[in-house]
Amino acid sequence: MATKSRGHRCKAKTKSGKPCQAAAMAGGRCFFHANPNKAAELGRIGGRSKRRSTAGGVDQLPKLETAMAVRQVVSRLVADVYAGKLQPRVAAGMAPLLNLQLQAIKATDVEHRLAALEKELHERDKGEPK
Repeated sequence: MATKSRGHRCKAKTKSGKPCQAAAMAGGRCFFHANPNKAAELGRIGGRSKRRSTAGGVDQLPKLETAMAVRQVVSRLVADVYAGKLQPRVAAGMAPLLNLQLQAIKATDVEHRLAALEKELHERDKGEPK
């Protein structure tokens, strides 16, 4: 098994005490061993880009108790994404929730209508002579 040449590798050691495997720069150390604070700085920058967006520029959602209210919210989300007020990832995350809410509204509406029909049928049966 051939061993790697250490001539062009970083001369520093890792936290675990093993030789660093990164390519060396002019000073004999890799970029991160030559600039020890740079890794933390780049990590912070990367972390900021992954941060969850807040709904700062977006209005609060109204109560989603009707299919029309869900439709209006979906319309507003599309407009907010298009205007750049809302990240597409946030809107995409809300889509299944809005769909679930719409399905719940439909099921509840059917239950209410069925209950009203059963009540009407029961009242009609009570009024008819046997």
